[in-house]
Amino acid sequence: MKINDIKELLQQDEISKEILEILRTDERSGVKKLLSTYDKKQEKKLFYKKEYEKKSFYENKCYNRGCKYICGIDEVGRGPLAGPVVAAAVILKKDSYFEGLNDSKKLSEKKREELYEKITNEAVAYAICEVNNEEIEKFNIYNAARIAMQRAVEKLSVKPDFLLIDAMPFENYPIPNYSMVKGDEKSVSIAAASVIAKVYRDNLMKEYANKYPYYDFENNAGYGTKKHLEGLRKYGITPIHRRDFEPIKSIIKREGKINFFANNKKEK
Repeated sequence: MKINDIKELLQQDEISKEILEILRTDERSGVKKLLSTYDKKQEKKLFYKKEYEKKSFYENKCYNRGCKYICGIDEVGRGPLAGPVVAAAVILKKDSYFEGLNDSKKLSEKKREELYEKITNEAVAYAICEVNNEEIEKFNIYNAARIAMQRAVEKLSVKPDFLLIDAMPFENYPIPNYSMVKGDEKSVSIAAASVIAKVYRDNLMKEYANKYPYYDFENNAGYGTKKHLEGLRKYGITPIHRRDFEPIKSIIKREGKINFFANNKKEK
């Protein structure tokens, strides 16, 4: 076989042991290099598979107890100075597999986007909920995050039998649930929810960047980076800034009033 034919063959998802054994007898350096790359790729796939199985522990425990629809819940956006807190609730199929699924913060933007498409297309059901800065100010950020999570569950088209939640106890909630710290690293359902919530919120903040161009929202997602703080200093606050968060709170106190986006005019 020609090298290019072997290269194309090794890009297939499944190759028989017989064909691989034949290829391994080929002494050409180009073939050996292709087989080395193939073996590393297979090792990586096996690692991802084992990690996915480990992170399915809580889901399998629920299935073994007779649960059919297990929902993972996570939120993103507690720390930013601007924008909503966003929660996602996701029910995955029992036999689902999403290669490389992990805590969304540990994934590249490209990988998150890829997983977002796959999860939203293949999940039994999913829902997303925003709680805006006004409600954050009213309820405080911790309670706002819990409200977003519970509203996301309520929006699901399929009622779950059990909830797996990232670090947020749902006390006296009508659906049985279990909360765990770093749940997005321990449960595939929570990890899936973390990906959906983050991709949704990041894209939302990019849209806000078009409306409020001086805060670098497209890159910082509302977090207090140097460019964001410079924007606050030069142009003031926007309607999506959290008025009970510092330094926004001090800016309002210093100016004696809320003066939204007062100096935000296009520089020539």
